[in-house]
Amino acid sequence: MTAYIFPGQGAQFSGMGLELYEKSSLAKEYFHEANKILGFDITEIMFKGSAEDLKQTRVTQPAIFLHSVILAKTLGEQFKPDMVAGHSLGEFSALVANKTLDFTSALKLVFQRALAMQNACELQPSTMAAVLGLEDSIVEQVCADTPGVVVAANYNCPGQLVISGEVDAVSQACEGMKAKGAKRALILPVGGGFHSPMMEPAREKLANAIKETTFHQPICPIYQNVTASAVVDPKEIKENLMAQLTAPVKWTQTIKQMVADGATEFLEVGPGKVLQGLVKKIDNTVSAESVS
Repeated sequence: MTAYIFPGQGAQFSGMGLELYEKSSLAKEYFHEANKILGFDITEIMFKGSAEDLKQTRVTQPAIFLHSVILAKTLGEQFKPDMVAGHSLGEFSALVANKTLDFTSALKLVFQRALAMQNACELQPSTMAAVLGLEDSIVEQVCADTPGVVVAANYNCPGQLVISGEVDAVSQACEGMKAKGAKRALILPVGGGFHSPMMEPAREKLANAIKETTFHQPICPIYQNVTASAVVDPKEIKENLMAQLTAPVKWTQTIKQMVADGATEFLEVGPGKVLQGLVKKIDNTVSAESVS
């Protein structure tokens, strides 16, 4: 079975989507449509903007979503997913891929998500840190033992977790991780503490927007970040998506479950090649490559 997976924030690069725009008239239509929906020329920033321009959350999230979704759209008959999943933001791309959401509705939600997250970051400083070389249970225990708000946020692959929360708590937890034998525990250059309780103001705003959006019956299951299991019920998909901003991204668990359910081939759709690398670290018996 073929699983299509979609990247999240951090996969952006200057010039992203330009080749797609130049070689496909369908892609061109979607990019022009996106500029109208968003009310600003995002293609100009994607194609010609600097890395710094692309780092703004209000740009990054819709840019990655557009690159992923439009690439999937240009695959035509070749695009036949048996299952889909997306890492954090990538879950919205996956929901367009399996037809739960239409392009316009999803792009509007992604933009609202980006603005809500940016706003939450401005309300209270927060951050994230990468922890390498420790078992999940040890990372969770150190977070639990650290005063303040700090939680395991991204289960990327065995031995690679990201923690998230208040700035001081995350810094203190990093020292605790090193004391427990972590190879590395370093603060990441991100705007805030995503996938932690620090995103509660953003979750509330996005939840209201999700409630008002029509979700359709998908053509194949989506394995959602919050549950790491196959979901096909639109109501359940909505509930999980509402919980996503303050809950951890269970990527390791997701890939393992997809393999257990019959996935033998993983195709990454969008900018970068991060996810295929993670898949190989999680299970080296399956094939994982990117689509271009």
